[in-house]
Amino acid sequence: MKNSETILSKKYLPGVCALWLTLPFFGQARAADIPATTADGFALPQPGRHFVFPRDHGSHPEFAIEWWYVTGHLFATNDQQFGFQATFFRRALVPPGATSHSSSAAFGSRQIFLAHTALVNKTTGKFLYQERLNRDGWDAAAATNTMDVRNGNWSLRRLAPTNGAPEKFQLQAGVGAEAAYELQLTARTPLVIFGTNGVSRKAADPGAASHYLTFPRLAVAGALTLGDTNLPVTGEAWMDHEFSSSQLGAGQVGWDWLSLQLFDGREVMAYRMRRRDGSTDPFSTVAWIDAQGGVRQVGPAEFKWTILDHWHSPKSGADYPSRVRLEAVNPATEKTEIFIVQPFVADQELTGQVGGVGYWEGASRVLDANRKEIGRAYMELTGYSHSLKGRF
Repeated sequence: MKNSETILSKKYLPGVCALWLTLPFFGQARAADIPATTADGFALPQPGRHFVFPRDHGSHPEFAIEWWYVTGHLFATNDQQFGFQATFFRRALVPPGATSHSSSAAFGSRQIFLAHTALVNKTTGKFLYQERLNRDGWDAAAATNTMDVRNGNWSLRRLAPTNGAPEKFQLQAGVGAEAAYELQLTARTPLVIFGTNGVSRKAADPGAASHYLTFPRLAVAGALTLGDTNLPVTGEAWMDHEFSSSQLGAGQVGWDWLSLQLFDGREVMAYRMRRRDGSTDPFSTVAWIDAQGGVRQVGPAEFKWTILDHWHSPKSGADYPSRVRLEAVNPATEKTEIFIVQPFVADQELTGQVGGVGYWEGASRVLDANRKEIGRAYMELTGYSHSLKGRF
């Protein structure tokens, strides 16, 4: 795309793209012994970690992989509706204390930063996205003492709260010259830590794990600029922050992920790690979040993921699920609830021309079994245009 960017020379891109394919996404936590580090010296998540904030909102360079992920729904004063995504990735190239073999050791040779932004106009169906890949110290960075990450002129920062006020964050991003948004995000619910004893497992390998922190509902206020038009907007967002050093497990080729914000005030996070044969890996879960930030998770025996329809991408040739039906047992009531997730727009695919990972990430509505709209969602679908496991 004309708005894709990179500052790395072409000789670096194949290796860099392969590195991003090791991103570990959202697995169910299981009790197990976890080594302190990987074989090459990166830290692995440990049970019982004492999280300290705002420090743990910041970067953790001792881990190989980290990302800050914001998705949400915006409502403009002219009655138009939008969905947006802003993702900031960090990938370490060498473990802590190791010597870089790059001839430019003092210039961005230890970490690289990938960023994705997207905007979908639910009213018109137009979808825009942009990707960036930059080296540390050039045009990208992440602070270690608080949430303060940037890639070019895109940034996500924590704003210091006053007098016990809720956590607030400032997001500034855009899509080329076509769109820009500057949004303030205010936490409406407590921070959630997914997993068991602070560790979210991804696969049978005990090293395939992460620390997974989420603000499942944030109030949004700010401005969206489309060309010469400036629109005041409000809305709601979901923000993930995850850090680890793991890869997909054996036999896993991708994942399906959902963040549900229901009109009754509840939030639900769901993912299934997909195996090569299309089956659901045991390290998959549905997480029910209560008003106090408490989480109850159920495994694959207590939920069912059904694909109701497909969308064929003319760009990548991939066939993505376009509607899904999630049936899951609510541990609070011990009853099964049904959620039908339907995208507002079929084409919300990011092709991965810069970072090497193509996937579908889209704003969606949530319906109940009677087709009544009961909430909004974002859905992420990976491993459909190519097997992620086959890339590393």
